[in-house]
Amino acid sequence: MKIVLASSNAHKVKEINEIVEKLGYNIEFILPEGDFDPVEDGNTFEDNSLIKAKAAWELTHTWCLADDSGLCIKALDNRPGIFSARYAETPQKRIEKVLNEMKNINSREAFFACAMTLINPNGKVEFSYKGICEGKIAFEAKGEHGFGYDPIFVVKNTNKTMAELNDDEKNEISHRSIALKKVLSYISEAHLAENE
Repeated sequence: MKIVLASSNAHKVKEINEIVEKLGYNIEFILPEGDFDPVEDGNTFEDNSLIKAKAAWELTHTWCLADDSGLCIKALDNRPGIFSARYAETPQKRIEKVLNEMKNINSREAFFACAMTLINPNGKVEFSYKGICEGKIAFEAKGEHGFGYDPIFVVKNTNKTMAELNDDEKNEISHRSIALKKVLSYISEAHLAENE
């Protein structure tokens, strides 16, 4: 079964396909062709996930999965939140901006959220779920793996940032893998792949 991932992020499709393969599902995620960049003007992760899923379906009229994810920092009123990818011009500048805003703040609880929306070939929402990974903001960036805010997010019950985890460790606990496992489980239990 092939599912279009409503994204232009090659990192993301690689990460998702690695999780799928490890779990043994006969599903492959592919990116939409062309320049995929819908306007994400929703107010929540769920809103933006639905916007992206519908945009991908408009292009392909097949199974589409979208996710919208971001970092929410409690002391910053859950910023950057839905603006995580647009919080500054580059990943490095986004990290620097967050560390700067958190400079004199001791309460550093945060969480990564990932809302996923699966749309069927008829253009209807088949399933949706939001995964959460809790942790806190580090005082400095650490680690070479991952992308985005991973170097400054210390995963709960570990002393490691997301970027210090290897791919297998990250794929066990990340917000994206939590949401994805629910989606895959739904596809399997509903026998959707068998009908393709």
